[in-house]
Amino acid sequence: MPYQDGSYIPSPDRYQAMDYPHCGSSGLRLPPISLGFWHNFGDSTPFERMRDLCFTAFDHGITHFDLANNYGPEPGAAERNTGRILKRYFTHHRQELVISTKAGYSMWPGPYGDFGSRKYLLSSLDQSLERLGLDYVDIFYHHRPDPDTPLEETMGALAQAVSSGKALYVGLSNYDGPTLRQASAILDELHVPFIINQNRYSIFDRTIEHNGLRETSQELGKGIIAFSPLAQGLLTDRYLHGIPEDSRIRADGRFLHESALTPRRLDQIGRLNDLARQRGQTLAEMALAWLLRDPAVTTVLIGASKPEQLLDNLKATANTTFTQEELDQIDLISKD
Repeated sequence: MPYQDGSYIPSPDRYQAMDYPHCGSSGLRLPPISLGFWHNFGDSTPFERMRDLCFTAFDHGITHFDLANNYGPEPGAAERNTGRILKRYFTHHRQELVISTKAGYSMWPGPYGDFGSRKYLLSSLDQSLERLGLDYVDIFYHHRPDPDTPLEETMGALAQAVSSGKALYVGLSNYDGPTLRQASAILDELHVPFIINQNRYSIFDRTIEHNGLRETSQELGKGIIAFSPLAQGLLTDRYLHGIPEDSRIRADGRFLHESALTPRRLDQIGRLNDLARQRGQTLAEMALAWLLRDPAVTTVLIGASKPEQLLDNLKATANTTFTQEELDQIDLISKD
């Protein structure tokens, strides 16, 4: 990747091989693969690796960088490190990037540091902008539903984020279908550009197919961005022959534990891997392609730990066509 004397020169061909579907019925287009900053942008990751991930992504047309206030693992670390990268290397490319962040999980002690009150959301957005070194984010999400705050208050805070110029669009994360419908009605009444839902979705996690989120999003013309599309690495060939020492289970056991590798799960992974090979894909490519073939899904979030992994995942966009027999096999295997 070309950079000289601290200056980054992005590839002039970065947009030629990437399609940019509309996010729901909005005018905003997103790349089918987005770069997530959940795992690999905290202070335990070398700065050069974080920088190179951003370079590789942008050089290949990935224009969407997805963050949250609590990404770290130390809260705020991912935004702070991203701010350093943006300031040093992407100042002249801000208009080409979609930067998103979220608020909803614990950030500071006391009664005002999490969930969905107006005070928390707007205070958190100000802090996020300061860490990122930005005047605005492109998408500001409420990160999780708050059972103890009126939905009108939370949605009103999102409206204020837009009217103040600190966010261009808003999104909701981890909502279900009925709550999404209620929130969308409030945001419509307030004339807020709500365009996207972020939810966990993969071959192994079909929650949004059962709680109404997928169907309601499509009905209302909202996009879906799927996180954990590879089920924290289970939908790869990483664990077919044991647990590598450099795997996520060994390096960071917060979200994927060895107990997840049950005999049943390993059998499913092996059978899915065989199907992927028949399609001429790796298991990871097939898992991403399975999501991207869904008209309800705008983009999938990839949390790569190194540039080579990101490049491998981009290959999924080359073949997102499945026969009905293949889809039936995937459904059968994932339910066995």
